[in-house]
Amino acid sequence: MAKYLLLKHYRGAPAAVNDVPMDQWTPEEISAHVQYMNDFAARLEKTGEYVDSQALAPEGAWVRYDGEGRPPVTDGPFAETKDLIAGWMVIDVDSYERAVELAGELSAAPGAGGKPIHEWLEVRPFYGTTATITE
Repeated sequence: MAKYLLLKHYRGAPAAVNDVPMDQWTPEEISAHVQYMNDFAARLEKTGEYVDSQALAPEGAWVRYDGEGRPPVTDGPFAETKDLIAGWMVIDVDSYERAVELAGELSAAPGAGGKPIHEWLEVRPFYGTTATITE
């Protein structure tokens, strides 16, 4: 088994088919999207392929060590992960091909108008696993 990160982006990836930003969705559309994600995770829990997932809030800051008692915090000027990363799911599957298959299913979560988003998801193996990417 190899672990893969399925990374959902707010922006920075190629445009989705149903490319309406989430902040323009109705509450019902957001609920349907979240339900799809939860159902997908529950299905993978049953097969033993689910590890963890989280949606990320848009808030955040960069912090680094800059000497005793002075952790600088910034909110720019560069694009930050809070602007780019919407959430993630970690899966533990038998092959890269299975990771791609599941990412394809996950990209079909509903969005605006209840239509599948068909968003691009980034599939990345965990470093040091037996993951093999064949393209």
